[in-house]
Formats: sequence, structure tokens, C-alpha cells
Amino acid sequence: MAVFFWEGKFFDREASALKRVGTILLLIVMATAIRARAQSASRAIQNDSDSDNPVAHVRNNHSWEFGPFINWGTGVGNRSSYKFFSGGAQIGKPMFRVVHAGFLSGQFEAGGNVMPLWQAYTPPAGDVIFTTSTGSFIAPVGGGTFRGVSLTPVILRWNFLTSSRRWQPWFQGAGGLIYTTHKFPPAQLVPQGTPGGTSVWNFSPQGGGGIHYFIRPRRSIDLGVNAVHISSASLGDRNPGVNASVQIQVGYTFWK
Repeated sequence: MAVFFWEGKFFDREASALKRVGTILLLIVMATAIRARAQSASRAIQNDSDSDNPVAHVRNNHSWEFGPFINWGTGVGNRSSYKFFSGGAQIGKPMFRVVHAGFLSGQFEAGGNVMPLWQAYTPPAGDVIFTTSTGSFIAPVGGGTFRGVSLTPVILRWNFLTSSRRWQPWFQGAGGLIYTTHKFPPAQLVPQGTPGGTSVWNFSPQGGGGIHYFIRPRRSIDLGVNAVHISSASLGDRNPGVNASVQIQVGYTFWK
């Protein structure tokens, strides 16, 4: 009998390699943003009028951005055995002029994305220890690979004002919806009609940061790190969810 610790106080002590990479990348993103903000505002304003500055060009013209991306991530805590992979396309557009607010100077952008490819890799099906306020019990639970699609219709991004001609750091918050062909997270295997299932619909509030690196005018390579929470909001009989996952995003953006 294979036994997995499902909920409660049982956490893996070793962080996965991807989690460590995600933490390092997030620190790099934060360091880049701080360095960019440390540069003088007057220099940024001067570069705004520079025709060979790709960052200033898309900022001043409120350029649309769109392009493909892929995500790879891992759960943390009691979901550290979960892995995620997804791919899709994203679109966005700066909505207002630059707001000058000292260290936080920048430009607001709204966008969204769609991921026709969304997968979660979980431990194989087996018997699981459930911990409740009244005690513990063992029950069979599904597992394996879960497939579905994801839509993130609301992405609220803040593009920090920078004098760099290549780097554009940003920070964002977003909310999405995930549909899977089977109930996710893995449902407790019980007779038909008996409470124990989760849901094929889950919500994915998230937040993180990233960087656009302009390789030439109107073209950039993008790197981002997001902390993603997955929850059914009690649409199913149970709502174990994935409290936190770290997901790394790599993409390519066209600006128009």
C-alpha cells in the first residue's frame, strides 16, 4: 500500500531545484528593478525623446504587446511533489501616461492570456492519509497527469520607469480560471454520489514580477516569476487546492 501525506502538518523538507531557481530569478528581478529605479528621473525623461531607445518608444506610444510563452513550475509545502507545465499567448497595453511617484514611478498596463495547454503532474494514485480535526483516516485518492486549459482575463501590471534602453522591469497581479478534464487536485475515490470529489473548475489568483529584454526595436525576450494559488472556491465537495506554487515564465513579445 502506497501512503502519501495529503493535508495538514506534513511538509517536504527539501525544496525542489526548480523552487530554488524560481527564488533566485525572483531576486534577480527585484534587484534589476531596484537598480533601474536608482537611476535619475531626469535621465529617464531625456531618453524618452531618444529615437533609438526601444523601451522609451513602446512606453511613449502605449504600444500593444502580444506573443507566446511557456510556464514551468512546482508546488511548495505539502504540494512540492506537484509539477506544472503550460503554454499559451498573452496580450497587453499600457493604459495611461507615466506616473511620477519617486521610486514607484511607472506606467499601468492591463492585459490577459490564454493557455490552451495546461498540465499538472501529481503523484500516482494510491492510499492517502487524511488528517481532520477529529483524527486521521486512510482513503484511496487519484493521481497522475491532469490536462486542461487556462484563461487569465485580468492581468494588472506596473511597468517601472527606467532609463535603460534594453531592460523593462515590471510587477503584476492577476486572476485566472483553470478547467481540467478530471477533478483537480486528485479527488478522493469514493462511490458515485458520495461526498469526496474536488472540482474540474479552479481559480488561479497570482502575483509576481519579470523583465522585458529588448533584443531590437519592438521585439523582446521576457522572463517572469509568479506565485500562483489554485483553489476551487468550494465548487466541489472538498477544496484542498494548491496553496502555493512557483512558476517560471519565458516568452517572446512583439510590440505594435
